[in-house]
Amino acid sequence: MEAIQIKNISKKYKDVVALDNVSFSFEYGKIYGLLGRNGAGKSTLINIIANRIFADSGNVLIDGISAKENIAIHNKIFCMSEADLYNRDLKVKEHFKWASRFYDSFDSSKALEIAKQYDLDINKRFKELSEGYQSIFKLIIALSLNVPYVIFDEPVLGLDANHRELFYNLLLKEFEAGQQTFIIATHLIEEVTEIIEEVVFIDKGKIIVNESVETLLQKGYSVSGSIKEVDSYCKGREIIGYDELGGLKIAYIIGEKPAMSEKRNLQISTMTLQKLFIKMTNERGK
Repeated sequence: MEAIQIKNISKKYKDVVALDNVSFSFEYGKIYGLLGRNGAGKSTLINIIANRIFADSGNVLIDGISAKENIAIHNKIFCMSEADLYNRDLKVKEHFKWASRFYDSFDSSKALEIAKQYDLDINKRFKELSEGYQSIFKLIIALSLNVPYVIFDEPVLGLDANHRELFYNLLLKEFEAGQQTFIIATHLIEEVTEIIEEVVFIDKGKIIVNESVETLLQKGYSVSGSIKEVDSYCKGREIIGYDELGGLKIAYIIGEKPAMSEKRNLQISTMTLQKLFIKMTNERGK
């Protein structure tokens, strides 16, 4: 089911095209990775979906309802972003109370439980929290809301490795327990590879990939060996990049992996999601 439909969205800031006639859909009940470099258009797209800014053209539908200036979507979607949208003088526990007033589905007991797991002092004012704990506070709000669609915009910036791991575990726990769609917008591709089901690559304001992680990883592979052997093998194939070191060469290829008989003196390897993204976006930048 197409839950969030992005229809011909464009957005421009002066001479910079942030989004260029973008159309695609997020389906219900999945974990998405919205992956792109800084400045690729991720945050602009998210803010349009969340009704924080308006597109120059196009429309966003959430469960078939236009999102633009529509209070009906308030209880359907929540976006955790880098921006500080919270009263800095309120204590954490006071923010939890306000969240329960704005969102009927906010689970205060869950918020307190997660805060305890993170050792977050709920008696501290927001402005007294470190940058990392301000991010943790925002994550707790998002994870404690039982709304159909939750978007995380660069959710783990400022968090140490243990706190990032805890977030991913909590997210999976929430996903398994309910019927929610989670969208993780990040440039930290390697970290989210194991938890996302679907992937959207955005680059220079355009969607260049929109499919399942499993399907995408089956499409790409790398071939390494001598320069002569690799160049010979690559003729007629779709190449998205090369690396060279001394007399060795690695080619990154989109297509079906070859049978064993085709390998010759070459090493065939599966590409990671991060490597696929790097090579595909580098190729577009040439």
